[in-house]
Amino acid sequence: MQPVMANNYSIVKLSRLLIVFVFFISCKETSSQTIAKWKIEDLEKYIAKSDTPVIVNFWATYCVPCIKEIPHFQDVVAKYRDKGVKLLLVSLDFKESFPEKISKFADKKKFTSPIVWLDETDADYFCPKVDSKWSGVMPATLFINNKKGHRSFFEEEMPKEKFEQEIKKILN
Repeated sequence: MQPVMANNYSIVKLSRLLIVFVFFISCKETSSQTIAKWKIEDLEKYIAKSDTPVIVNFWATYCVPCIKEIPHFQDVVAKYRDKGVKLLLVSLDFKESFPEKISKFADKKKFTSPIVWLDETDADYFCPKVDSKWSGVMPATLFINNKKGHRSFFEEEMPKEKFEQEIKKILN
């Protein structure tokens, strides 16, 4: 009888380990990026306090050119990470998409850069606070290096080469 009890104990222990293993695997597969909710004032503070070169990209899950450019933005920024370059993705999605749809979409597309959702509905209010020339068109990208006094804004889809040229400008 002793061996049967030991055998049952081993099976229970193995079953528990298997359950824990499956739990961790499933958590890893479903883990989503946390999407913070910001007002335009939060973004203005982030930009003003940035002590490293930062690129702020305005995008939405329904914007095809936005989705197309983000992967190469992430690739290029990774090349310049040792120089302190950061990329912040600012979602302009509708309120119904926050946070779940944005997070799931970002996971599916393998977006690794930090993402915030801009909790604003009046483009006439928030666009000029980003750049006086911004009409609200997406994608839009802001390049900033406060230490060098560099600020440039683009209201267009940016090819990888142009994006990298702009990074070089904010570093020099």
